[in-house]
Amino acid sequence: MDRKEEIREFLISRRAKISPEQAGISSYGELRRVPGLRREEVAQLAGVSADYYTRLERGSLSGVSDSVLEAVASALQLDEAERTHLMDLARTANTPTRRAPRRPPQQRVRPGVLQLLDGMTVVVAMVQNGRSDVLAANLLARALYAEVLDSAAPPGQATPARLPNQARYIFLDPRAGDFYPDWPAVAATAVAMLRFEAGRNPHGRELNELVGELTTRSGPFASLWAGHDVRIHTTGTKRFHHPVAGDLSLQFETLHLPGDEGQTLFTFTAEPGSASENALAFLASWAASPPEPTAAGDPAGGSTVPEARVQAQPGTPKGKTEPSHD
Repeated sequence: MDRKEEIREFLISRRAKISPEQAGISSYGELRRVPGLRREEVAQLAGVSADYYTRLERGSLSGVSDSVLEAVASALQLDEAERTHLMDLARTANTPTRRAPRRPPQQRVRPGVLQLLDGMTVVVAMVQNGRSDVLAANLLARALYAEVLDSAAPPGQATPARLPNQARYIFLDPRAGDFYPDWPAVAATAVAMLRFEAGRNPHGRELNELVGELTTRSGPFASLWAGHDVRIHTTGTKRFHHPVAGDLSLQFETLHLPGDEGQTLFTFTAEPGSASENALAFLASWAASPPEPTAAGDPAGGSTVPEARVQAQPGTPKGKTEPSHD
């Protein structure tokens, strides 16, 4: 990813979102040739010269002080995620580029964290990295996210070719539109989280490969990626339509694992006494029950919960198509 281009497009996109009225600038009904604020207006609000701000918007953040960045962030009314992203862009702009290793070592989840996951029997729990790879999942998470986890295996093969990835599933698996009733919002969040990660880790080879793949293969992803929106995913509600348990509305919480950089624990719970709690309990019971063998000794109907604790080696799945979300 070109760092100067990233900085330029991010600042331009944020400037376009702020109207003169929002910024407290009187326009007196004049016709404006650009959406949002002009460069000189942002410069005035930030207390810097127009030439200096223009240099910043061209991607030159080398040597810029935190106080100037904070002033620009305030002028553009950036939220917490956007402020952090701007600081990350500046930090990486001031860091010498290092050649990335040919293939970074695969992330592993510590045994203590795996034991924690297994002990959470009534909670959906899994660990992801910043690229939205699923690194580990407990039994209930493997049941809820069965389609996401098995999407990492090529058709006809039980062994995953690479780690299951939420973004790949959302944009490249035709089942995602049914699994996520709020697909547009889920898709926008997934892209905003990847964009935030790109600010923190612009030279990550696997992240760049993922973005390149999704940009090439998914028009919706490419459109959302061009918007330069960023988001920090901490808490909220997510809706699912599970092929076995039906509709669920679950509250999620996230916890960054301080001893494991880049790894985040996601948990999902249901409102007590709700239909979703009943559906989640049914899903837990289904997940804990081994499939009944057929006369030939194979699992009935092929409806099994994939094992996510054994992590896959990188590879390239085939046969995926882009889902339709008309």
